[in-house]
Amino acid sequence: MFSGLLPARPAVLAALGLLLTRLSCFSLSVQDTPHIAAFFGTKTRYEEVNPHLLRDVLSVNTSVLKPPPTERCSPVHLTAVIRHGSRYPTAKNIRRIQKLSELVRTEASRGSAGSDGWLRDIRGSWESWYTEDMDGQLVMKGRDDLRQLARRLATLFPALLAEENRWRMSFLTSSKHRCVSSVEAFQEGLLQHWGHHEAAPEYSHQVDDELMRFFERCRGYVEGVENNRTALLEVERFKNGEEMEGVRRRMAEKLGLPHHRITPDLVEAAFFLCSYELSIKSVHSPWCFLFDESDAKVLEYKSDLKQYWKRSHGHAISSLSSCPLFHHIFRTLDKAGRPRRSTEAPPEPASILVGHAETLLPLLSLLGLYKDQTPPTASNYQSQQSRHFRTSRIVPYAANLLFVLYDCQRGPRLQLLVNESPMRFPGLEAEDAPLYRDVRATYRHLLDGCDFHGECEGRPGGRGPNIEL
Repeated sequence: MFSGLLPARPAVLAALGLLLTRLSCFSLSVQDTPHIAAFFGTKTRYEEVNPHLLRDVLSVNTSVLKPPPTERCSPVHLTAVIRHGSRYPTAKNIRRIQKLSELVRTEASRGSAGSDGWLRDIRGSWESWYTEDMDGQLVMKGRDDLRQLARRLATLFPALLAEENRWRMSFLTSSKHRCVSSVEAFQEGLLQHWGHHEAAPEYSHQVDDELMRFFERCRGYVEGVENNRTALLEVERFKNGEEMEGVRRRMAEKLGLPHHRITPDLVEAAFFLCSYELSIKSVHSPWCFLFDESDAKVLEYKSDLKQYWKRSHGHAISSLSSCPLFHHIFRTLDKAGRPRRSTEAPPEPASILVGHAETLLPLLSLLGLYKDQTPPTASNYQSQQSRHFRTSRIVPYAANLLFVLYDCQRGPRLQLLVNESPMRFPGLEAEDAPLYRDVRATYRHLLDGCDFHGECEGRPGGRGPNIEL
């Protein structure tokens, strides 16, 4: 529950805060964005998915809410599953960055024609400022991601995320520092929306790793996928295949280094450097010039292969591991949608759950979303160019899955939004907001089954590849 909110300051402070927020986002819109910014997979900025936010971080399109126009409907509950905001690299990637930086600084030559300027920047003015103690922590831009998302959702759902409901909202988070910081930033955004500008607000949230880090607790997943070298064979094959080999060769040529000195891990480190400099500092890093769009698409595909076969449709147990979160969401919706006597307390207006890309991807997969007819493999890169499963679009920083429950004349209805855009339920594509009872009927097999203990501790067959692909 949301406690410790102090009285509002004068309206002029609220107006000033709004102006500063909008000015800060304007500076983003005029920056020189790297030409490969939309291909960073899970390290993509939220603004690449919603470019209108580069013009105004608080702009909201209310037409994304789509209850049937023939019925009187009003939103009665919002469940939001949100990924943490922009973060520092993990310690593993920082070590790779340091290795790459040292290699280029000591051994790179002029390279191919036209590389002089950016290569001089890398070797001269660019300094590796990353340290291992940063290890995946939320950055200031990441706090802004969540504050701004909270303000947009409060504008989109004024009756649900209203100040008078602050005691009845629930906040759950993963125990990871970046998620705790994100749920705090979300609460700061609500305070700002309500006109509060306190220097040190009090936060209230519950840490629940059983829900938000279910993937660590599912033995079938850990043994069958996480620690199973054969589970990610497609990723290894692509990593050492011709497309990646071409990116390595071109990068080595640009740096004037022997081909063998540039490993696939160092290629990825340079690509991530471009993404981190953009998402953390909003700058166009000289490292970005190592890659053209075709290179970026190859590296995005490698990232997608990893997420597909590790966290998504590639193995059935990956999505089934999210059953606890799936059941929690539907229990919350059931409670919010059931009929009430006038004397009963109104339903919980909002449930905010903050986790990871690894939290969202299995859940989205369990719901049947972003499942291409042909799975991505190491050998079908060319035919996968129009695939639906693109992590750059699905799980950027601050990605969100919104369940909006409406009270309508014919009964409760449920709408799904992904990253603030409408998404239709598989099997119910005729309506944006189908009747809630129809949604429950579609997922009846999961609501009645999908037992976490049975799937994660039980039959070993559940841990193998998804033979339905």
